[in-house]
Amino acid sequence: MGKPDEAPEREGGEAFLSRWSRRKEEAREAPLPTKQEPDPKSPAPELPPIESLTPDSDYRAFFHPKVNDDVRRAALKKLFGDPHFNVMDGLDVYIDDYSKSEPIPPAMLAGMKTAQDILRWAREDKEEFDRLEAQKAAEKKALEPPAAEQPAAEVRSAEVAPAISPDSGKNS
Repeated sequence: MGKPDEAPEREGGEAFLSRWSRRKEEAREAPLPTKQEPDPKSPAPELPPIESLTPDSDYRAFFHPKVNDDVRRAALKKLFGDPHFNVMDGLDVYIDDYSKSEPIPPAMLAGMKTAQDILRWAREDKEEFDRLEAQKAAEKKALEPPAAEQPAAEVRSAEVAPAISPDSGKNS
């Protein structure tokens, strides 16, 4: 491993970035491939009979501009009708027919009933807990004396307390 400021070298002793830059320049200077389009003035090519086509046949002639669309579609239908192109890839998870429901197996149905029982028990436990809390609150309130019936000693101490304040002992 080299120093951190040095570029790592590749085969041939050329640094990675130098090689990358050189190849990028070569790609810019290279001529672009020209697309060979068929001459629209030329006659339609000789086409093999559609029944004789196989997946290994050459279908390029069917894409000539002068070939009728119906003939082109028939050739493509023949090509893609081959079982080679009809292999499921296993990623089609939404292709099942969900409109026809299957009966739920008894084991799964029993599990669902158990889950419903557990939820019902939890709901009943919460209701029981809330009922007990309300009952405890009512009992506690019943044990407390009402405000009008406070003992006289408590009433007097409440009246005396405001008269004594921390500022009352200071001389002004």
